[in-house]
Amino acid sequence: MTNAPRHAQTRAQAPARTKVRRRGHRSPLASAGLHLGLIVASVIAVFPVLWVLLTSLKPAKYATTTDFVKEPTLENYTNLLNDTPFLTWFGNSLLVAALTTLLGVFVSSTTGYAVSRFRFPGKRGLMWTLLITQMFPVAVLIVPIYNIMASMGLLNTSTGLVVTYLTIAVPFCAWMMKGFFDTIPKEIDESGYVDGLTPFGTFWRLILPLAKPGIAVTAFYSFITAWGEVAYASAFMVGDENMTLAGGLQKFVNQYGAQWGPMTAASVLIAIPAALVFLFAQRHLVTGMSAGAVKG
Repeated sequence: MTNAPRHAQTRAQAPARTKVRRRGHRSPLASAGLHLGLIVASVIAVFPVLWVLLTSLKPAKYATTTDFVKEPTLENYTNLLNDTPFLTWFGNSLLVAALTTLLGVFVSSTTGYAVSRFRFPGKRGLMWTLLITQMFPVAVLIVPIYNIMASMGLLNTSTGLVVTYLTIAVPFCAWMMKGFFDTIPKEIDESGYVDGLTPFGTFWRLILPLAKPGIAVTAFYSFITAWGEVAYASAFMVGDENMTLAGGLQKFVNQYGAQWGPMTAASVLIAIPAALVFLFAQRHLVTGMSAGAVKG
């Protein structure tokens, strides 16, 4: 008598389980459409990069042809490295990007932590200021920043360019780090105070190691901001000895045409540091960006 209801209940649940399995099953047509869409999206994403790479391996006379491979050669790379100040531009860009990344991570992390943990006069105004600065385009800011840098004697210097890039990277990264620190329990700070740590000691020894995903996103954003920026670098830097890659590559384009060989070769070499930074930070990017967006 007691087993009959159980068997009846099991038989009643069986169709429901079957429906759940069928509901999650993808038909062959849907699976084919999904894979086709992924293939098309991958081709669209990879094709421009592949075309630049193949063009960099073509002689100058075939640079604008539609042939994928035409007398492949490394002449563009050798001419770029030996006959142009590319290595100087590369070194200047690497220095500016590295300093921007280090200072951007430090300033954004300390700012985000202070706003997340402490109450002080002007806190709301500071956060609104960081947010509002993101609303202005480069075309509006370039003239006042140029005047400020000129009055301080920072034009045509790496220091001036680093300060300029920090004005771009820090407001966004500070907001993101603030949201990330909000997800870390405040009990950790309290345990640090109990152990005799100062607020900065608590931040440095306890909180910062837990904030690696957010730091990775901040470092990546700061590096890309400095590495790929064009407008400020072109306006503030002159002379081959001071110019960065953004300004140097413009020398390959003039009113009569473009030197596609050296330009594409330079583009390939420029992409290598950015790719290395992305590979280093990729495992933290999704976690850091999603955590930083939880609270504002």
